Amino acid sequence: MESGPDSLFVTLLLLLHSSHSESERFEVLGPTDTILAVAGDDIILPCYLKPNISAEDMTVDWLNLDFKDGRVYRYQNRKIIREDQIPSYIGRTSLFEEELWRGNTSLKLSRVQGTDEGHYKCFIKAKSWDHDLIIQVLVKAVGSKPVVSIEGHREGGMGLLCESEGWHPEPELVWLNSKGVHLFAGPPEIHRDFKGFYTVKQHVIVQETDTNRFTCRVQQSQINEKMETEVHLPSELFDTTPLRMAFIVLCCLGAIIGIGLSLAICWISYKKDDLTRKLDDLTRKLDELKAEKEVLRMENEDFKKKFNFENLWNQNNDITKKLEELIRKLDDNKKGSNDNKKGSNVVEEDLIRNLEGPREGEGGCDSRPGILKSYLRRTGDTHFLGDKGSDG
Repeated sequence: MESGPDSLFVTLLLLLHSSHSESERFEVLGPTDTILAVAGDDIILPCYLKPNISAEDMTVDWLNLDFKDGRVYRYQNRKIIREDQIPSYIGRTSLFEEELWRGNTSLKLSRVQGTDEGHYKCFIKAKSWDHDLIIQVLVKAVGSKPVVSIEGHREGGMGLLCESEGWHPEPELVWLNSKGVHLFAGPPEIHRDFKGFYTVKQHVIVQETDTNRFTCRVQQSQINEKMETEVHLPSELFDTTPLRMAFIVLCCLGAIIGIGLSLAICWISYKKDDLTRKLDDLTRKLDELKAEKEVLRMENEDFKKKFNFENLWNQNNDITKKLEELIRKLDDNKKGSNDNKKGSNVVEEDLIRNLEGPREGEGGCDSRPGILKSYLRRTGDTHFLGDKGSDG
């Protein structure tokens, strides 16, 4: 066996390493019984090291084992790590950091809610050693007093509904008669909100009894809590005669309303058909008037083409001007000497030719002969007119 200074040095190193390893060993201690937490309160989950060594340079993990990847809280490298924390625990968990130096790694959980129920692990890890502890938490929440409402007549009796909310764990709802006997009821309707609290309701149909008293009871055996509400129904509610009379009256009213609606629909339909017929008659008359208007328009066009009034009027104006000119010349010739007899005779011949009227096809105006005859009678020259007593 080797001896000397070297062997002594090695022995001292082994002793120091063994002493250091022993100094890191610890246990994680806490309660073994279930912790009962009342909803809305703050609770502490105890967890500490034995011996009471400092946990300031260790990793402290709190996990909810009922969640997948259920990190509730983490302390590491002397700071809080908030990554991967369950959202419902954000802002509600903390350590007693001022007591970490003496091994207190307890967790404070504020404003307890139904989803906080479960199994928690307190896991402590040093450089070369780790240990953990599991704690069960049961959340207790007593819900509201049951509310009973009357739903009215149902086949077989009177319908009732009972409802209560804010329970944890899930409660049981039962209906009882005045003697405490369970009544047959429909399946309960259970709903859980995002905080983990339960609402329960159940329907029941009851028949008339000697007391007409019925009880709705909501109970939770795990936390040994129950709440109940009793309701008394007057006998008049079970008397269906008024209801039957009301039903008959409603049926009669329904029949009357139905007949009235039918008559109204028939009358409206008749009026609609009558108005449609009148509209058709008016449309037909309008079409006839339009046709007559078109015929008159065409006849007017034909008449205008046959008798060109505008041309006749222009011709009449021209002839009238010529007559006036000839009359003026005749006056001038009458005032002249008899030597101009020949010229006057020429004028007279023109007048006679004009008196004979327009040639065939030239049209004419009935006013020209009248104007000339009036003039000749006024001047005394009637021999042009063929009057009796003329000079020839």
